[in-house]
Amino acid sequence: MNKKRKKNEKEYKNWENNSKGGRLYWKEIKAADKSEKIARYEKEVDKDERTETFVQKIFDKTGKLTEIHEKYPIDKGHIILTVLMLISVGILLTFLT
Repeated sequence: MNKKRKKNEKEYKNWENNSKGGRLYWKEIKAADKSEKIARYEKEVDKDERTETFVQKIFDKTGKLTEIHEKYPIDKGHIILTVLMLISVGILLTFLT
């Protein structure tokens, strides 16, 4: 077995194969505070276990996705979805009026 695959399987207990021979690995970590948020780390690799994307997703206590932080290949910082949605609606309303 490939050393990289073995390392990824050890670090990420969950994965699924994709149609191109690569994998999507993920792990979830519950916040240490009282917010009950969950951070889900997703790593997508090609068939040779080279990282294609690495993303952190934040879910609130109801399981609703609230933030996305794309870290690789380009670190785009945190995108807070509720603000993004409000901005999108505002832009849409501008075009409709």
